[in-house]
Amino acid sequence: MADNTSRNALITGASSGIGAATVRRLRSDGWNVIAVARREDRLAQLAAETGATPFPADITKDDDVARLRDYVTEAFREAGGLDTLVNIAGGARGVDRMATADADDWDWMFQVNVVGTMKLIKAFLPELRRHGHGTVLNLTSTAGLSAYEGGAGYNAAKFGQHAITNALRLEEAENNVRVIEVAPGLVHTEEFTLNRLGGDQAAADKVYQGVENPLTGDDVAEVVAYAVTLPHHINLDQIVIRPVAQAADHKLIRRA
Repeated sequence: MADNTSRNALITGASSGIGAATVRRLRSDGWNVIAVARREDRLAQLAAETGATPFPADITKDDDVARLRDYVTEAFREAGGLDTLVNIAGGARGVDRMATADADDWDWMFQVNVVGTMKLIKAFLPELRRHGHGTVLNLTSTAGLSAYEGGAGYNAAKFGQHAITNALRLEEAENNVRVIEVAPGLVHTEEFTLNRLGGDQAAADKVYQGVENPLTGDDVAEVVAYAVTLPHHINLDQIVIRPVAQAADHKLIRRA
């Protein structure tokens, strides 16, 4: 950390799952954290628990992003400025095959995973450049590295997020902005699969049935924290993280 001592982070998707776990992890390490999500009540609970600063916002809405940019710039002005943007907001809807694809689900997935990520990066790149040791970490997915049946919409969104991460790394290296991709496989959180399956708890539970030690939000947060806390000249371009039981997207060991 010799060349990045401000440790000021903005984390999106902070109301649950990996986002909330990352807020907890960085706060436990002494980072100043602004936690962003749509659900104000969840953020208030997280702020009371961790001391993070809550900021309710929808990252797909231009006005919300502009308010967030202005707030973060002022909030961190005396603390060295924003140095780390962690884009965790995202999600999946549906498991339809192409023949029955739902255009509304696809639109939502592109907006939150791709367009929202772009809007946050565009808003905060000037601040990260000014800092001199800026970091952008995008949480993608192994769904953005290999396609699978019933996943085309989510695959497309995460492939898109993976692509903009790689493009950003090429574009911003000259500005000393490091760009990290963390791509988890099977992670058992309280909402991701439940939301994807339309609130069907039994179907969501079945996804993890028999899988020994699927990843948790805390597991992924540990990797995120490691990546952004390394000395700034070290760029972990892409980190793929899976449970041992998931040797590949198409190979998942289930025990009786």
